[in-house]
Amino acid sequence: MGEQIVQQQAAQFEAETRIDTVSTKFKNLFRKKSTLAFLLCVPLIVLIIGLIVYPFFYSIFLSMLNKKETRFVGFANFLFLFKRDTFWMVVRQSVLFTTTAVFFKALIGFIMAHLIDFLPEKRQRLWRGLALVAWVMPPALSTLGWWWLFEPSYSAINWLLDLFFGFTIPWLSETFWARFSVILVNIWWGTSFFLIMYLAALKSVPADLYEAADIDGASTWQKLIYITLPMLRNIIAITMLFSTIVTFANFDIVRVLTQGGPMNTTHLFGTWSFLIGIQSGDIPLGACVSLFMFPVLALLAFFILRDVRQRVKQI
Repeated sequence: MGEQIVQQQAAQFEAETRIDTVSTKFKNLFRKKSTLAFLLCVPLIVLIIGLIVYPFFYSIFLSMLNKKETRFVGFANFLFLFKRDTFWMVVRQSVLFTTTAVFFKALIGFIMAHLIDFLPEKRQRLWRGLALVAWVMPPALSTLGWWWLFEPSYSAINWLLDLFFGFTIPWLSETFWARFSVILVNIWWGTSFFLIMYLAALKSVPADLYEAADIDGASTWQKLIYITLPMLRNIIAITMLFSTIVTFANFDIVRVLTQGGPMNTTHLFGTWSFLIGIQSGDIPLGACVSLFMFPVLALLAFFILRDVRQRVKQI
């Protein structure tokens, strides 16, 4: 009996020791910063998988089905799109819309950031706040205001043009002016983002560099070329990349302002995909249209981010 009691006590002690060891390991594991960081990122990872990864692969699956989603057709939907003139018109319009809007947003934002940076600090707060008003407003809501300004019957802009110059402009009924209108609204909405990003980057440029340039007799243009632009190069690249992705995938502005008209000439990939997939009921073909944005944006992001990483390594 004595030996059995000793054996039981030894087994119990061994089990308690194992539990303590496991508990200690778990405590050490959760004390690691890497483990804590992973646990904090779990909700975000779940959201990304549920809202981005899963829909992306499901879209690929849908794009390879027929219209009734009953038969696998492979790449037949993609080949069908390549033969449609409307598809290539949407490609041209998307490229024109994105390149023009991003260029002018970057240019105007850069100029405005410098103008505000020259102001005293108290006045900068006011202008920073005013500049953010356009960007923080929902695009669909602000576009409704622009639609009223461009609307043929009640256009405030046309009323002023007719009053002072005796003519009006068909803002939303002619291809050129309709494209001009959607690009203008996107520039107005997105310039504030560039302004805030560039203004924050300007604050990070060491003042000693400009003081040394003044001592050497450098002009304003030379300081811009040899100090400001090199110091802001990474933030300019990343900001333009983000804006290109958002602009290329734009939906709200075109949908509210023109709905793709006149004659589909202002459609972007997002709005045309909605028209085909949701309104026309051809979900697989609409998925095909939406998927064409991915390779373009993926390649653009790859080359820009690679260039940024190379410059960071050189620093």
